[in-house]
Amino acid sequence: MFQTPRACGVGWFSHGFLKQFRSTMSSEDLISVDYEIFGRVQGVFFRKYTQAEGKKLGLVGWVQNTSAGSVQGQLQGPRSKVKEMQEWLKTTGSPKSHIAKAEFKNEKTLDSLDHSSFNIVK
Repeated sequence: MFQTPRACGVGWFSHGFLKQFRSTMSSEDLISVDYEIFGRVQGVFFRKYTQAEGKKLGLVGWVQNTSAGSVQGQLQGPRSKVKEMQEWLKTTGSPKSHIAKAEFKNEKTLDSLDHSSFNIVK
């Protein structure tokens, strides 16, 4: 007979769902990738929007302005979320930015994350 979640207690939800969630997450590689974004990306809140989008996707890393007028940083997290963020960096950015080019390099698989949050570096 089917038992309702109330009859089964918390274990009903946490055991099945969390076990499946953990196995899905653990099967996806953690990766790290460096990036540099060119165009009108300074003075348009690009770093702030990048940090917010990274956090929204559950990524860690950093973002900073360069003396050459670009923005650079590093992304770390599950491969699918890093790829989603790369697409955002190439096509969206902050509302007043204009992205001319996005470069990604040094992609590597990680055993664990090097960062604990997503920071704006000044």
